[in-house]
Amino acid sequence: MVGRVRQRLAFFLGKGLGLVVTAALATAPAFADDTQFPKGFRVGLVPPAGLALSSNFAGFEDPERKVAIAVLELPPQAYYGIEAMIFRENANLQIVVDHRELLPLASGIGVLVSGHAQVDGLLYRKWLLVTAAGNITALVTIQVPDKDPAYPDKALRDTLMTLAVRDSVPDAEQLSLVPFNVSDLAGFHVGEVLPGRAVMLVDREPGQDTNEPAEPSSFKARLFIAAMPGAPAEPSDRNNFARTTFQQIIGIKEVRVQDAEPLRIGSQPGFETLAKAKDSQSNGDVMVVQWLRFGTAGYLQMVGIVHADAWSTEFTRLRTIRDSIDPR
Repeated sequence: MVGRVRQRLAFFLGKGLGLVVTAALATAPAFADDTQFPKGFRVGLVPPAGLALSSNFAGFEDPERKVAIAVLELPPQAYYGIEAMIFRENANLQIVVDHRELLPLASGIGVLVSGHAQVDGLLYRKWLLVTAAGNITALVTIQVPDKDPAYPDKALRDTLMTLAVRDSVPDAEQLSLVPFNVSDLAGFHVGEVLPGRAVMLVDREPGQDTNEPAEPSSFKARLFIAAMPGAPAEPSDRNNFARTTFQQIIGIKEVRVQDAEPLRIGSQPGFETLAKAKDSQSNGDVMVVQWLRFGTAGYLQMVGIVHADAWSTEFTRLRTIRDSIDPR
């Protein structure tokens, strides 16, 4: 975990390092009504005039003036590793730090580091803000050409003080990040999204906190949907292909396939595999269904895993979701 955080942090910053530590505390501002959130992110800001949401990365930019504000969300435990790196002597954070302070935010206290760095031969002013916000670590960086008068230090510092963290991202917004439409969630909710590729839909047990992460085995049912490249060219090869993909499903053991047959899903050819199994974590009985929907440039894989005692009702809901999916 620490190694991956260090790599992502290094990519996020720039070049060079030095530390001068100071601290300040003031009154945190209230949330602003015009806070903007990068699509799919819980962390947002009120950007200064001239910056707009970027289509190239999570954050805001003024490409003509080479000004950027980037946002990164990490697991909650990452905060302590980043804070330790900031304090560590000779740590390679790739920014020459001129000043460090505590910054009051609506979500809590952040650590703000300001400094400078050379990027592609140009000198930039840089800011790094890290804060623990509920069950995530929020990391925000700002990069501005050193001599640019349009974005003074005070305006950028004020921007960082508008940092807000929303409780959750709406399901519709998260689903907009994947290359297929899901028009009927059948009461399921978005658990996780891999932008551009896949989504995990979940049906939580009654009383589960929807804002807190949970182990997969704690869900009553879950449905993984992924757009995958490649597929067998010949219909006669789909049986073996479905068997191979089913064997690669993680989180289950002691699998006993009950049925495997081709079927139509919407207007396209597909394949269904049904099995009984054990959940790898809880050792509980589960039912597993895999649907493959074959297209011309790839295929859609849908894998549902359901507590055995809820199978009769959940399977109907899974089919509802399956039949509502279409490529964008």
